[in-house]
Amino acid sequence: MQDSAISEDVLTLYGKTFSSRLLLGTALYPSPQSMLDSVAASHCEIVTLGLRRQNPNINGGQTIWQAIQRTGCTLLPNTAGCKSAKEAINLAEMSREMFETPWIKLEVIGDDYTLQPDPFELVEASRELVKRGFSVLPYCTDDLILCQRLLDAGCQVLMPWGAPIGTGQGLLNRYNLRSIRERLPEIPMIVDAGLGAPSHAAEAMEMGFDGILLNTAVAKAQQPPLMAKAFANAIRAGRDAWHAGLMQKRQTASASTPTIGQPFWHQK
Repeated sequence: MQDSAISEDVLTLYGKTFSSRLLLGTALYPSPQSMLDSVAASHCEIVTLGLRRQNPNINGGQTIWQAIQRTGCTLLPNTAGCKSAKEAINLAEMSREMFETPWIKLEVIGDDYTLQPDPFELVEASRELVKRGFSVLPYCTDDLILCQRLLDAGCQVLMPWGAPIGTGQGLLNRYNLRSIRERLPEIPMIVDAGLGAPSHAAEAMEMGFDGILLNTAVAKAQQPPLMAKAFANAIRAGRDAWHAGLMQKRQTASASTPTIGQPFWHQK
């Protein structure tokens, strides 16, 4: 891809285009100002917000909500904490009414220890929310069949995990992630959860994923804005590397400097 084409390489989700491929969560920051500074440093254009945790109609939520509005970013409400399809659907409806957006990051957790999504409830909730006119971005595992079922339910974007939420372990199952990327090449995929270092994000982008969603790795850094900037740079580097094409790994050494044309006394 030529430089001019790369400069026009935008992220398209449900018909909307974004120049940034970093999505940022708004929880766990030491202060609202720290969150705002991190959003600014990352140049992200989409932020997530959990209605259950930061209801703008209750005390304490109003400050965060007003701060998020000042970022000018597209809001992606989430259903964090939901454990059934019915619960997630109800919360999504409340989010649509309150935040006036049909976009929803769908989370339906099936296990309290790993916070692993419940695949059955997730598909059921996705199908119903799509019927109701939502633009659903489901947080899912890296299971190929689950991803296919979510697409069958009408989802146009997938958000597979790199590792369990908040662990910072990076890409635990590279085989599965490569499989879903290769088998579903036309589907926008954003790696969500489990990334702890900018190098993790760069690796995911080098694999051809379309974006990264972060929260804990930035919010819990000693300097959240600086870490947000580091992730943004890593995501851009990984995307450029994917466009450029990584070399194939080899088992044996291969000289990078040719010997043809050198004086014979320099050759062995």
